[in-house]
Amino acid sequence: MSGRTGLGGRLLRLLALTVVLGLTALVVPDSAVHPTEVTLVKVRQASGVDLTPDVVWILAVGSDARPGEDMTRTRGDALQLVGMDTRTGAAAAIGVPRDSWVDIPGVGYDKINASLYYGGPQLLGQTVGNLVGIQPDYVFVTRFPYFIEMVKSIGGIEVDNPVAFSDTYLKPKGFPAGHIHLTGYDAMAFSRIRHDLLRGDFDRSANQQRTLKGIQAKIRARADEPGFLERGVLSVLQNMHTDLPPAELFELAAAAAAVRPGAITNCVVQGGIGSVGGASVVLPDTAMARRLGDRARQDATLESCA
Repeated sequence: MSGRTGLGGRLLRLLALTVVLGLTALVVPDSAVHPTEVTLVKVRQASGVDLTPDVVWILAVGSDARPGEDMTRTRGDALQLVGMDTRTGAAAAIGVPRDSWVDIPGVGYDKINASLYYGGPQLLGQTVGNLVGIQPDYVFVTRFPYFIEMVKSIGGIEVDNPVAFSDTYLKPKGFPAGHIHLTGYDAMAFSRIRHDLLRGDFDRSANQQRTLKGIQAKIRARADEPGFLERGVLSVLQNMHTDLPPAELFELAAAAAAVRPGAITNCVVQGGIGSVGGASVVLPDTAMARRLGDRARQDATLESCA
């Protein structure tokens, strides 16, 4: 693969394209990022990235950690399992509602996002993998303040919002339906609001995927601006905490470089709403979750969500 040779402009483009898949660790100015804001870990049972012909899977997580809390040991808020097929350039995102009631290994039944609290990224990756039937190779965790700064630094994003909605606390004036511009704060609120959405956690997960597509589009549109990618590379190299060696980071970025924007598909695991101990939970359609995993496992393609 040509991405294996040369570390100049090619490497900058490879790293920038990682954002396309939800690894939003690039275009934030250094002053806005701290080492504890971004974490990328390799799942223990996963082997190294083989660019031909493997599909690489990354679990992207938004942590709701408060200031001073370890974001890798709190509850995850946004959960997106992203696959990349380096042979075809296809990519698939499977959204998992954070309140999904599942069996967490070694813990018992709880909301799926609690597995980050109980066992960090490794256990969260295992739990999501058990639901979908695909164990991620990597888990990427970031805080929402970092996410806000990232979107702000690229000038905001555009998304297609299917229905107007609002939130008393996060966005009182709400978001209108249609093609809209989101600032950094708006992108965070758009990705987190659920109470005014018809399908709650399910629609929120779909909005998270719309946000990631908006980030992809903006990164691609600005990639040729002088200094844009250089700042991004410096930011990720200086501020991201990871257990990956530089060579493997490059391999992962090379895998992301193969993705074609027109070949990105996404679905959200559906289900019902229930109550456990007085708390509202999502009862995931486990059969659907496995169907999505089966369809995307070999080629990172989701032809339908049914």
